[in-house]
Amino acid sequence: MTTLVLIRHGQSTWNKENRFTGWHDVGLTAEGTKEAKKAGTLLKKEGVHFDAAFTSFQKRAIKTLWLTLEGIDQMHIPETKAWQLNERHYGGLTGLNKAETAEKHGKEQVHIWRRSFDVPPPQIDQDSEYHPANDPKYAAYDPAVLPGGESLKMTTERVLPYFNGQIRPFLSAGSNILISAHGNSLRALMKELFDVADADIPGFEFPTGNPLLLELDDEQKVLSARYLDKKRAKPLPGGKEA
Repeated sequence: MTTLVLIRHGQSTWNKENRFTGWHDVGLTAEGTKEAKKAGTLLKKEGVHFDAAFTSFQKRAIKTLWLTLEGIDQMHIPETKAWQLNERHYGGLTGLNKAETAEKHGKEQVHIWRRSFDVPPPQIDQDSEYHPANDPKYAAYDPAVLPGGESLKMTTERVLPYFNGQIRPFLSAGSNILISAHGNSLRALMKELFDVADADIPGFEFPTGNPLLLELDDEQKVLSARYLDKKRAKPLPGGKEA
């Protein structure tokens, strides 16, 4: 049996401002920092020793990982950053206030952009400051593979190959793994681990800074799953919440 812990980053500055964030690299708020530190406190009580950690290229997830590892005194473990674990790219919605966008385009259209599985937002211009091709962090990558706007389906199509190719081998070897990522990249992992239907997965939420601890059997099937902060837990597929 192996342990896999998934953490959505703590509250970010644009979470607080109710803005579409996506790939824009914003930091944590004071509350987000507090949430990340609490994640470490909660995990320390579980006594899990991790063998490796994975996170995205985005500092809100990286900082959450660092604060969590500091809290459990495991900052020495190998850590891998991968852009494939980034948040969904919100394209032309990036930076917009969600309420104002609903007023402009209608609540129904914004709901479709946010909560459908396969409808992407408007694509962002490649010369926009919010296009990853203009961000030095992605200078080593072919602009053709960098998104200018993604549906959840498109996000899943980049997250899952990375998870299956780079992270599953650690789990198969019996390693305990910690992943600090984002609401939609974690939805992609939830879809895979819990075998959630396309139509259902957009409705599942990850609370910020609340570790989800999963126990996996030798075939990497979920035996149990529970949020460590019960007061801030969200429903999980298939009644796995213990």
